[in-house]
Amino acid sequence: MKRIIKAFTLVLCLSLLSACGSSSGTGDKESNTLTLYSPHPAETINLIVKEFQEKTGIQVDVVAAGTGELLKRVESEDGQPLGDVLWGGGAESLAAYTDYFEAYESPELKNIDSIYYDPAFKWIGESPLPMVLMYNTNLVSESDAPTSWNDVLNPAFKGQIAMADPAKSGSAYTIMATMIQAFGKDDGKGWDFMKQFYANLDGKILTSSSGVYKGVADGEYALGLTLEKEAVKYVASGAPVKIVYPEEGTSAIPDGVAIIKDAKNLDNAKKFVDFVLSTETQEIMSSELSRRSIRKDAKAPEGLIPLADIKLVDYDFDWAAMDKDAILKQWKDIVVGE
Repeated sequence: MKRIIKAFTLVLCLSLLSACGSSSGTGDKESNTLTLYSPHPAETINLIVKEFQEKTGIQVDVVAAGTGELLKRVESEDGQPLGDVLWGGGAESLAAYTDYFEAYESPELKNIDSIYYDPAFKWIGESPLPMVLMYNTNLVSESDAPTSWNDVLNPAFKGQIAMADPAKSGSAYTIMATMIQAFGKDDGKGWDFMKQFYANLDGKILTSSSGVYKGVADGEYALGLTLEKEAVKYVASGAPVKIVYPEEGTSAIPDGVAIIKDAKNLDNAKKFVDFVLSTETQEIMSSELSRRSIRKDAKAPEGLIPLADIKLVDYDFDWAAMDKDAILKQWKDIVVGE
């Protein structure tokens, strides 16, 4: 039975004023604050930040926004960062910004497969995230239920599909890169698919990933492209939704955590990374948030099929990370009709 989490109010930094970066110098062991940038849902942030503050006594200030917005913020603050840690966002999105992150070889890495972190230790994966299709059973009959990425081209779903903007949402970017690779990134077929997919969206692109799973669960959309870890919560709660692992194959790129270069509260940033990767925290996220663990020694969430049983595409991580700007430009050209 899940623990009852007491109401907890985060201190949100709503501007880039010096209050967001309160500290007493890089690596100052006497600092008692940490500024956290995170695209995670409020439920995730509230739970883990509360645990971290109680265990360490470190006060955490949170800036919550989409992955794309936070990465641009990190870039714009280069040399004078107001944040200390970026927690969340697809690893390939973080990998595209490694110039702005601090290398940190956490002692927790001994329990994490090397495929889940940067060889130069600029980012570390914290939860593998299969991408799924989610549909509302009140709006979609079993006979019409999707089984593949290709089903998002079904004219019956035109204007009824929830998809976040890949330029703003890390998960949406991963989904887009997954679909392109499922249909062919080198022969152009993947981009042909994306053109057809955009046409079936009928101009509806959401500003955040949370709008996808909430929209489908609320019946605003019939179908959504989203993260397993969020969709499964609605399944478990009895909402009229089901999830599908597309038969062409999906991806399971991890969310990441990274220390921002020149972080003013460096020691506290390291403590937060270690805390997030610890067995205890990973199992809390597994049991209470249905998040798969990146660790070899942590229990898997109840009710999820083993990752080994999910068909995965041969995901080109380097392409998705290093060519991100070009990929997003090509997507933008589709949206604006060029």
